[in-house]
Amino acid sequence: MKPIPFEYYAPSSVAEALDTIAELGYSGKILAGGQSLIPSMNFRVARPGALVDLNNIPELAYIRPNGDGSVAIGTMTRDSKVEHDAEIKRRFPLIAEVMTYIAHPQIRNRGTFGGAIAHADPAAQLPAISLLMNADLKLLKKGGERWVQAEDFFLGPFMTVLEPDEMLAEVVLKPLPARTGSSYKQVSRQRGGYAQVAVASAATLDEAGRCKQVRMVLISVGDTPILSKEVSRILVGQKPGQEAFEAVAEAVAKGEIDPGTDVHATADYRRHLTRVLVVRSLTEAFQRAAL
Repeated sequence: MKPIPFEYYAPSSVAEALDTIAELGYSGKILAGGQSLIPSMNFRVARPGALVDLNNIPELAYIRPNGDGSVAIGTMTRDSKVEHDAEIKRRFPLIAEVMTYIAHPQIRNRGTFGGAIAHADPAAQLPAISLLMNADLKLLKKGGERWVQAEDFFLGPFMTVLEPDEMLAEVVLKPLPARTGSSYKQVSRQRGGYAQVAVASAATLDEAGRCKQVRMVLISVGDTPILSKEVSRILVGQKPGQEAFEAVAEAVAKGEIDPGTDVHATADYRRHLTRVLVVRSLTEAFQRAAL
């Protein structure tokens, strides 16, 4: 199939882009990398009346380390650039690890870091990782800006707090505490495919080797990425170990996820995968935290 007819705009500055989306309102849609939007348009799942192409705005593509240990990433920064950036690998090894699971190199060469987050696909990795790290998101509109934390950004599948006249301009990854380890585990039908289930976790140990802080996000088992509350309730203040990890896995699988059945997997199979991947991800994250 082909998309419905649409108007096309290619602004050359952020100001021009904001003027355009303010004028278009609900009929406009921002085009970033296009690796998700264009197929949706071809199948007429997405039917925008106009596209506002950000690819001619170089000021939106950057990776900027900050003095406080955080890193700011412009929304149009290509996934492959983030994947191979030395500062990202040093400060946020989980990001570099996750990027290799996103489709294939050709897709990552065109896909954009901010575009994937704004698209809010519940089966995609970057929305979930931004939630795990509770990234700060800079939203721009004509005449103003606001900052939103990732925990408050996602409303539902492909739904965010972005207003029709707003764009996601920057993602700020906050610095990680000392003695923090992370891990990403995924099961998919083929390399580069969407996850049937995926689990990402980040764990911090105190000086005595107990869990000081832990966050875990689950993918493809709900309408949005799911940030676990049970993992903190069970593990914080405890010595990490197999028994505790299995308790987390059981609590998560029974009470925190709502998997569906589709052509890729049944709900029961997704619950089984969740139990397995939670244990594996937590085990690796705590092992890396102890190094």
